[in-house]
Amino acid sequence: MQVCIWSIKWGMVKTMNDFEGLQPSLVWGHFATLCNIPRPSYKEQALREHLWDWARAREIGAEVDAAGNLILKKPGSKGYENAPGVILQGHLDMVCQANAGTVHDFERDPIQTVVHDGWVVAENTTLGADNGVGVALALAALEARDLRHPPLEVLLTVNEECGMDGARGLQPGTLLGKTLINLDTEEWGHFYLGCAGGVDVEVRHACAMEVVPPGYVMMRFEVSGLRGGHSGIDIHLGRGNAIKLLAEALRDLAAHTDVRLLTMQGGSARNAIPREAVAVCALRADAVTQLDPWVMHRLENWRRRFSDVDSGVMFRCRMENVHEGQAVTVKDRDVMLAFLDTCTNGVTLLSEDFTGVTDTSSNLGVVQLQEGSFSATFKVRSLRDAEAGILAEKLVAHAGVYALKAWKDGAYPGWTPNPYSGLLALCQQVYTGQYGKPASLQVIHAGLECGLLAASHPHLDMISFGPDIRGAHAPGEKVEVASVARCWTLLCAVLDALAVREVSPDEA
Repeated sequence: MQVCIWSIKWGMVKTMNDFEGLQPSLVWGHFATLCNIPRPSYKEQALREHLWDWARAREIGAEVDAAGNLILKKPGSKGYENAPGVILQGHLDMVCQANAGTVHDFERDPIQTVVHDGWVVAENTTLGADNGVGVALALAALEARDLRHPPLEVLLTVNEECGMDGARGLQPGTLLGKTLINLDTEEWGHFYLGCAGGVDVEVRHACAMEVVPPGYVMMRFEVSGLRGGHSGIDIHLGRGNAIKLLAEALRDLAAHTDVRLLTMQGGSARNAIPREAVAVCALRADAVTQLDPWVMHRLENWRRRFSDVDSGVMFRCRMENVHEGQAVTVKDRDVMLAFLDTCTNGVTLLSEDFTGVTDTSSNLGVVQLQEGSFSATFKVRSLRDAEAGILAEKLVAHAGVYALKAWKDGAYPGWTPNPYSGLLALCQQVYTGQYGKPASLQVIHAGLECGLLAASHPHLDMISFGPDIRGAHAPGEKVEVASVARCWTLLCAVLDALAVREVSPDEA
């Protein structure tokens, strides 16, 4: 299928040929639109306006609430106008990550995709299948003319990836339906009944500065080549964290020679495992001649350590084209590197109730040191809200040991599983009828918006499912074409079953 989008704002016509022939065509047509219209967090307005116009042209109700969420409404199909309403939910924004050396402006440029071995892939950037495919499924349900369904509300939230502001700002009573299908999970064949809650930890410090001594040479140290990934779904895989590795290396180097730290930067999102980190340092000229063996030793050590999960790790140093400047004091250098090297990162607790599922974790996602201003951001997650709070407090206390200012921010609740859900029973009946066996039941170590939606709409019976997506939050993200088709078939069958089912007086 060929989709042509005209965008006045970007002044271009973009023709998407990559999805030609993919089925279901309705779903891939909407996903092509989402690939064409940039939608980083906080910048969803253009997409929201496009979807508003699209809905109004089809006599689908459209409104934007005070939080910026887009809510689309369609009556039930003929004969089912009075059935209990169903909410389909996803988020408009996407995580924006690109490989080093890739020129891509996520606020202006369409996502470039290819279809390879049955997967739609963005080779050098994130794809936005998280949650673009879920949004496309919901829009296709609104558009499909041969679909039997109850009254539909489609809730498309904003800024999910950077704080869940849309779900957080949804006012009680906004949604009328009592059943909600979240389309933001990434493994086909599973029904998700619960998710982790989370909280951010912010760390700040104003460093004292001093002039770099004469005779010192500026060097750039860079960690790259790591796989990165989603800080919840992939945290248990033990992949390398570029910030942690760079801090470890510079702390070791500083123990053997005088290293003056000028700048440091790593990661770009608190909910993505950092793939790259870089620091500019000043060293004595005689020490520079000894760097190559040390760099190779470090790199060989890391490649052995991460041979099964991150064998592509790279560590380089080169002379930087800077001849003078100010560095942080040796005292502040030691404080920052020690803190970054020793702070908790990764899985801290496995679930006792769900085999192989992470219970609690932290991710050191972003670090910045520029002109003496130091900042670091952690994403803490847990299936139990109390445990997330405890780990966050430990990180705050750990920062305090080094006299760094730290605090918690942006907490959101988890979604408590309900194994007795009526919606779950119906979905299992439909899934078993299609595939001969029930779907697996899971909770996810990631922040779905269901916890916040349950807080504002406690009556909701919720479930989540989605297609197979790999590498979310990292370049090379991809979605399996066949699983999107299966997801669409399941969604249509579930909506059909919800339209015709007999309901209790409480649901009527």
